[in-house]
Amino acid sequence: MVRALHLLVLAGLLPPVNAWALNSPAGAPLPAPSLVATVTATPAFQEKRATPQLVQALRKGGYVLYMRHATTDANRPDRTPKVDLGDCTSQRPLTQEGRRLASRIGKAVRDAHIPIGEVWTSPMCRTRETARLAFGDRVQEDMALMYTSNMTAAQKQPVLENTRRRLSTPVALGSNRVIVSHAPNLADLFGYFIAPEGTVAIFAPRGNGNFDYLASIHPDDWPALRH
Repeated sequence: MVRALHLLVLAGLLPPVNAWALNSPAGAPLPAPSLVATVTATPAFQEKRATPQLVQALRKGGYVLYMRHATTDANRPDRTPKVDLGDCTSQRPLTQEGRRLASRIGKAVRDAHIPIGEVWTSPMCRTRETARLAFGDRVQEDMALMYTSNMTAAQKQPVLENTRRRLSTPVALGSNRVIVSHAPNLADLFGYFIAPEGTVAIFAPRGNGNFDYLASIHPDDWPALRH
């Protein structure tokens, strides 16, 4: 019973409670206030939406843009237990609308005069195709940005370390780094499941493995951010 109450508190389904009260026998006197410990829930990740002012800052460079691949066909899931990276038919593909969306986002970035330097992509077909349609031939494939959803904790570790490095390594002014990858990867790294498909999350790299999440741009947000 006590463990169940603790789990409900940590899940945010109950308010913080007095840890002594959960474990004390019925009718026992309350201890001094200084001895009472409390259990608090970890706050859930809160997404922020980008503003025109942030887009203006992007024009100066120095940021990292993490883009989730464009719209995919959920009726054609990745082959399990393992996809063939050389065979796109073994992977969840972009839809035709997804291909158009990737092109539209690339145009929106150009229309907003956001300078793009290096573009890194997961080796999955849906991310490589998204990156090429949005940003052209400058795309570089990175095996350590692989989709983490079906990995063990040990297999995820190098991917998460590499993702953190790419998010935190400083970017020179006049350019922005782009990463085209997957939603589970950010969720595994710091609790943000980036959605919907085609969303771009903006980060300020701080070096030494540190970065700040600033805001996100959903696919339909771009027209209002051009000014």
